[in-house]
Amino acid sequence: MEIKIGIQHVGREIVIQSSESAEAVADLVTKAMNGGAELRLTDEKGNLLIVPSNTLAYVEIGAAETRKVGFGAV
Repeated sequence: MEIKIGIQHVGREIVIQSSESAEAVADLVTKAMNGGAELRLTDEKGNLLIVPSNTLAYVEIGAAETRKVGFGAV
């Protein structure tokens, strides 16, 4: 699933691919926004992303995408 993170006063957003469920990511974001010091997410490759919670502008959690196979129009 794709997760987009907006940072205050920064024009670009952070985009990561995660294998975690949308509910698990939403839980982590909620905990970070309600008194947590940081938001910690792990991407599909195992890289750890740490964002201070006081700099978060928004977090967009995308739906899990299915892989498409083939080149024809469906």
